[in-house]
Amino acid sequence: MTTDTPPPATPAKPKFGKSQIIATILTLLILVMVFLALKNMGADYGAAWTAIQGMELWELGLITLATIALIIIYVTPYTAALPGLAFKPAFYTRQTSFMISNVIPGGGAWGLAVQYGMLSSYGYGPAPASATIGITSVWNTFVTLSLPVIALIGLAITGQSNSQLATVTLIAAVVVIAMVVVFALILRSESFARKLGTWADKAIDWAARLIHKTVDVDAVAGLLHFRSSIVDVVHDRWLLITLANVGQQLAQFFILYLAVVALQGSFNSPVTFIQVFAAFSFGRLATFIPVPPGGLGTTDAIITGALTTFGMDKNSALAATMVWRAATYFPQVIIGVITMLLWRREQDKKTAAAAGA
Repeated sequence: MTTDTPPPATPAKPKFGKSQIIATILTLLILVMVFLALKNMGADYGAAWTAIQGMELWELGLITLATIALIIIYVTPYTAALPGLAFKPAFYTRQTSFMISNVIPGGGAWGLAVQYGMLSSYGYGPAPASATIGITSVWNTFVTLSLPVIALIGLAITGQSNSQLATVTLIAAVVVIAMVVVFALILRSESFARKLGTWADKAIDWAARLIHKTVDVDAVAGLLHFRSSIVDVVHDRWLLITLANVGQQLAQFFILYLAVVALQGSFNSPVTFIQVFAAFSFGRLATFIPVPPGGLGTTDAIITGALTTFGMDKNSALAATMVWRAATYFPQVIIGVITMLLWRREQDKKTAAAAGA
């Protein structure tokens, strides 16, 4: 039996070159600009650190427990998207790729290659690896775009919105719903996926002619390959995949909320639960900026600015963001280094055993 869809190929290992050097320079510039922007807002890093030192032991304990929960939940999108994947290989793969993607500027390509390589070492070929990575990426994008819409709706329901925010909410909701509908139609109908790919090819050709460039892209083949690689898994496990990806982001949010509660001394004043959620949701959008790894700096500035706008003291807002960043970034980076070393040790043992046999 023949098929028009070519077998998936393992991506080539990215090379560290000119683009990585430029990305590193841009990252450093962005971090400096963010630091200066926060200073211009009137925030004092010394005062923020003093506020953190004044937190109660039980408050730090709750944040620590929430951080441990995040580390565990962070694995679930992979176990949900790849049937049969045990927790340990999923944990190694997710934590190692997190470390690489969030430490190296523009490290997404490196993280992608690492995921393919590690899943391959655990016996999963290019097809299931492509499906897992594709599903996780798409669902993460949908959830990240949906959270600000939910936050804006929450602000409107609780009377903390205005006509401008209501307009933004309506536009954003329409965009997100349209994206979900198109994605559902792609999975539902191969003919629709083929038509959409044809339209995309025409649009790409038209844009290329405008700039007098030749682009060799086959959107039809790419879209059909993507559809065929994920359609069965999504059909059977879409609810589990959705819950895993939503849970991952909510786990991050609750760390920020606990930090805000500890530093403002109240669950709902001056910043409310839904306002903290809105600040987090808007900040998460900065992760789409490809240069700073993990939205480092840009996300922090947006969250701090939003909390300040909602009425939190500047230094307390900065301190809450610093606690959130420390809890959601550094533990997983450190764990990622450890899992990478443990995985390499496993591979060396397999190689030695194979040579001995």
